[in-house]
Amino acid sequence: MSAESSGPEPGPLCPEHGQALSWFCCSERRPVCAACTGLGGRCRGHRVRRAEERAEELRNKIVDQCERLQFQSASITKYVAEVLPGKNQGAVSTASAARELVIQRLGLVRSLCESEEQRLLERVHGEEERAHQSILTQRVHWTEALQKLDAIRTSLVDMLTHLDDLQLIQKEQEIFERTEEAEGILDPQDSDKLNFNEKCIRSSLLTQLWVTAVLGSLSGTEDVRIDERTVSPFLQLSDDRRTLTFNAKKSKACADGPERFDHWPNALAATSFQAGLHTWMVNVQNSCAYKVGVALGQLPRKGSGNDSRLGHNAFSWVFSRYDQEFRFSHAGQHESLALLRCPAQLGVLLDLQAQELLFYEPASGTVLHTHHASFSGPLFPVFAVADQTISIIR
Repeated sequence: MSAESSGPEPGPLCPEHGQALSWFCCSERRPVCAACTGLGGRCRGHRVRRAEERAEELRNKIVDQCERLQFQSASITKYVAEVLPGKNQGAVSTASAARELVIQRLGLVRSLCESEEQRLLERVHGEEERAHQSILTQRVHWTEALQKLDAIRTSLVDMLTHLDDLQLIQKEQEIFERTEEAEGILDPQDSDKLNFNEKCIRSSLLTQLWVTAVLGSLSGTEDVRIDERTVSPFLQLSDDRRTLTFNAKKSKACADGPERFDHWPNALAATSFQAGLHTWMVNVQNSCAYKVGVALGQLPRKGSGNDSRLGHNAFSWVFSRYDQEFRFSHAGQHESLALLRCPAQLGVLLDLQAQELLFYEPASGTVLHTHHASFSGPLFPVFAVADQTISIIR
């Protein structure tokens, strides 16, 4: 018989037994021969199957996988052809609406800013005109007073130099009237009416917009830390010098010194500010009794009097909370503040160029209180706590 008419060549044989690999060992995951599965074979006791059964199983798996791939391809094709174009159109439409919303809102803000700018500039112009008119009125008044005084003086000098004794006596009534007229012209007194009133530019809208702009432009808050030498013995300072915890029992471990508050639960920061714009934040959510603000370095530290009590002297300006009551205090003057909610954090913004101290809520940027003052020296962040804990946020 010729080679062309011979049957298909036999497949690989078992290298160990030389027999056809007609079985599949499920344990070793490989084809084996009948001898491998028999007595003494390496696969005796293993779970085995006929090789053609295993092959048929794999063919069915391939068919199933091909069907799944076909369905997946159809799904992807449909997604690319139908969904993505819609998504693209939706993105274009949504972006256009968002763009219009930004332009609309910023246009409204711009219009409001321009309107407020015009209103405030008109107030500045009006206040400038008022002050100028007051100064002109005073100039006219005192020019006339000078002329009158000069005339009275000239008249009296003329009497003194040209009248004899009898004539001078006869002019006594006139001399009295002239003297009385001169005495009626009082010395000039300084008046606020002659000064430009800077309060004319105060605007809650401008302040809120300015705070929002400042907070958005600042790279971060100041790295404020407590000066441990100033910490009251009723307070415990954390290792990072940012957290103050109130203790009702006075600590005996604190060495007394000239910088330390010995009665009120106060503490000063280690850093002071004397120029520029500065902001820092304090976590106050755990305390129902605290004070946060600024103080001059000459703030007294000793005793239970108001001299060292924050907000009760001329050296300190503080925002305070006691239970549900909030207020701003300076020099013993207390201004109650109506807050809608208790702030979890309190921000302090100090603008030394404008001589302005401002307290705000960091979460919303809402201005809680603004105070204008003439600060006479470098200012230190100052803190007091009489309940739980407050922490400077960095």
